[in-house]
Amino acid sequence: MTAEAVIVKMTPPSLPSWAVPPPEGFVAEDLDHIPDLPAHTELIDGSLVLVSPQRHFHHTVIFRLHVALEDFVPPGHEVVQEMSVKLAPKQRPMPDLMIVGPHAVIGGEVTLFQASDVILAVEVVSPDSQVRDRDRKPVLYAEAGIPHFWLIEEDNGKPTVFVFERNPVTKSYEAAGTYHERLKVTVPFDLDIDLTKLYQARTR
Repeated sequence: MTAEAVIVKMTPPSLPSWAVPPPEGFVAEDLDHIPDLPAHTELIDGSLVLVSPQRHFHHTVIFRLHVALEDFVPPGHEVVQEMSVKLAPKQRPMPDLMIVGPHAVIGGEVTLFQASDVILAVEVVSPDSQVRDRDRKPVLYAEAGIPHFWLIEEDNGKPTVFVFERNPVTKSYEAAGTYHERLKVTVPFDLDIDLTKLYQARTR
């Protein structure tokens, strides 16, 4: 009896629809209709950006800053987390935090905000998103008219907040201050936050 070779044909797993972008790239509205799209996916320059798992520093600073901001936002304003903003047809990033004004539409069916809704955008820098957070996103936010931007960096295990304000003439951000221990500003509204409480690693 002779042995016969058995050829097994391996069928590659089918790719999800979002893995193959259209020739012209995705547009902002596509994110609401693409099936099985990973959570927290952003759209930058027509390309999908998948968010890596958060580090403890990133998660904790965002959560505690959200709570702290709630004590200072004026009536009619809202602190928003894990929501995206449409800046342009092919730009729909998801800031780590946003503050939207009283003209923003709030409701259970809302999946994104418009750039004109946003008073402040906040990004906490992560190792996988350094270029986007430091370079690309600030440009997009400023071009879309968002008046205030904060960039938060980890410095020796503590948060440092870099505050920027939009120059309406150049349509770009200008540095307005760097804060290490306490964030005390008067725009976009009066607030005073103890930054040392935003992240305190547990010690044994």
